Amino acid sequence: MRMATARSAAEIEKLRAAWERLHAGGGYSLFQSYAWNLLAARVFGGREAPRVVYVESGAGEAIVPACLAADGRLGLLGETLFDYRDVLLAGDPEVLRRAWEALAAEGRDFSVPAVAGDAARRQWQDLGFTAGSFCNAPCVRPADLDAAQFARAHGRSADQVRRLKRLGATVRQHSGGNRDLLAEIYRRKAAQQISGNLFADPARVEFGRAAAALDGGCEVFTLETDTALVGALVTYRDRNVRRLYTTWYDPQWAKRSPGNALLFEVARRSLEQGLECDLMTGEQWHKARFATWKVPLYHVQATAPRLAEIGRPMELVA
Repeated sequence: MRMATARSAAEIEKLRAAWERLHAGGGYSLFQSYAWNLLAARVFGGREAPRVVYVESGAGEAIVPACLAADGRLGLLGETLFDYRDVLLAGDPEVLRRAWEALAAEGRDFSVPAVAGDAARRQWQDLGFTAGSFCNAPCVRPADLDAAQFARAHGRSADQVRRLKRLGATVRQHSGGNRDLLAEIYRRKAAQQISGNLFADPARVEFGRAAAALDGGCEVFTLETDTALVGALVTYRDRNVRRLYTTWYDPQWAKRSPGNALLFEVARRSLEQGLECDLMTGEQWHKARFATWKVPLYHVQATAPRLAEIGRPMELVA
């Protein structure tokens, strides 16, 4: 059996081949990808010390992208910017148990939101973790309706898009490689005087801008006039899903509902392309009204003594 614990971004880099192999073969989200986790370790390493454990044996291999959070508990990398968390596994779950055995030596409680879906919840519970309801992630699925049906079901939102166009604000699509645009969106996002503004933190702005440049998966949709940026939606293509990650709109246009109009239009275009549209964590009214499905999210926990039990090899458990 081979085991390694990466305690820095430089040590995580040594796990790249195994990480990318596990991610590609397991159908995981972009939040479990090597690139996003390495970036999180680099940007947030000062507040989330990496404790990434890799285990390989003849029965399989696993990665737990763990960290020691500022509150003293073990968690998973991603600070507040990863909507969905999980471990990576191929083969026998006993391999994963060995990884938890290494982490249990830290003597810390473990806590992480949010594990997505009932299948993932069962995997965590089967190991011995507690998994309680956290919230839901609304989404719009091509299996439930097509783009035309969606537009008919939300005629008022379609009208908003048309009214904005008559006022000179049209929907445009940009590559995530447009660094100047991303910098402007996150500058304006950071300046918003709203409660719980995640991007008031410069490190999170740095992460958001860098994540968009990682690969070709980032797409930015904007509402623009010839002279003004009215609204923006930063999205990521994740296999057959478009994830709506960050939104912003100019409050001077609030009466025209540019955020709602842009969300509607991106969801409609996603359906037109045969893509599921993930509206991400939370059931705020402006998202829930468009949803055709909800993915349950769970808060997973274990006390330090319980983590020691989880990490104990099965043949030693009474």
